[in-house]
Amino acid sequence: MIHLSPSAVSIAEQLIAECRLLATFSELPDQTTRRFLTPPVALVHDHLRQRMQALGMTTHTDALGNLRGLWQPELPASIRIALGSHIDTVPNAGAFDGVLGVVLALELVRLAKAASLPIALEILAFSEEEGVRFATPFLGSRAVAGRFDPALLSLTDSDGLSLEQAIRGFGPDLLSEPVPQAIENAKLDPQTRAFLEIHIEQGPVLEAEDLSLGVVTSIVGQTRCSLTFVGHANHAGTTPMHLRHDALAAAAEWTLAVESHAQKTDGLVATVGKIEAHPNAANVIPGYIQLSLDIRHADDAARNSSLRQLLDQAQAIAARRGIELSWQSQIDQSAIPMDEQLTDYLVQAVAAAGLPQRQLPSGAGHDAMILATRLPTAMLFLRSPGGLSHHPDEAVRPADVAAALLVAFLFLERLSVSAA
Repeated sequence: MIHLSPSAVSIAEQLIAECRLLATFSELPDQTTRRFLTPPVALVHDHLRQRMQALGMTTHTDALGNLRGLWQPELPASIRIALGSHIDTVPNAGAFDGVLGVVLALELVRLAKAASLPIALEILAFSEEEGVRFATPFLGSRAVAGRFDPALLSLTDSDGLSLEQAIRGFGPDLLSEPVPQAIENAKLDPQTRAFLEIHIEQGPVLEAEDLSLGVVTSIVGQTRCSLTFVGHANHAGTTPMHLRHDALAAAAEWTLAVESHAQKTDGLVATVGKIEAHPNAANVIPGYIQLSLDIRHADDAARNSSLRQLLDQAQAIAARRGIELSWQSQIDQSAIPMDEQLTDYLVQAVAAAGLPQRQLPSGAGHDAMILATRLPTAMLFLRSPGGLSHHPDEAVRPADVAAALLVAFLFLERLSVSAA
């Protein structure tokens, strides 16, 4: 196990403090809530822009409000690499989801500059990943990857403001060119050879195994759908049990079947997370239930097979109980593998740092999955103490942050050598 120097841990503590400072840039005074292109995002931009410029980077904000900084070495660069993550948050968020990856990227610029690495580094502070304000995730990285559909500009938020209006309100010059050209100009420079995202795990695996870091192999595929069970609402006191068509009882039986199936299927996670009951009265047998299903797996065939089995079970339960069943697909996202060569370089960097090697899939979506459709992409996870994220108590450990910084720097060194 590597022993990190006091100075490395001290730098990590400074980066943690910076994340906590940025967490105070919020729409609400008593919590961290920073939605896409709201006023606190401008404060984050101001802070990060000053940091970038102090490092000798050129900066600009693209058509989707992504803050971007480019560092060019004095000697001709052998390769151009993009680094970054998102700066928006969920409501009442923690301080490290997304933002830690951006401040780590800036520190990597400082280290690359000090070491005279012959690589150009572009830092991407994505404006939107969480999908909170416009109910559509990855707006920032879609633009960078060349996957932004201009029709999305007509999306509206809860105040009736369109996405295009929000962009123009945030920066009047962001869409000064014809809109299609402005969006086209947000695409990543074609000379960029790789993207690396550093992110907290947001789960309990590394914590359970007492590991600082994990190398992400893929971002799992996800299916999300809604199911509706329709029975007969009736009087709770006068309807005998054998004459009932209880929609909630059918939905509950199926929910337990979902849990049982996931427990028996390696690598699968399945969640019934939302339920609506009608008429939702204590003395009425539920006649209508709508609930959600979210299933995820790194292997699309396994995920799709599980979906079919679970829907068949739902149909069988409904038929046996005299219940009508319908379902509707909402999300069908294929698994996204990380680049094999870059993943191998990350594994080598972990080994060179003297750290235990652990590879794992990501159960959550990240900007890396969008960039991976355009260029070779890798992702590094840091331990989430307590497995906690999307929560004010979200935390990181200084030693883990220092380890991530070291591994990422060794990764960049390896890339510079391979490109020479």
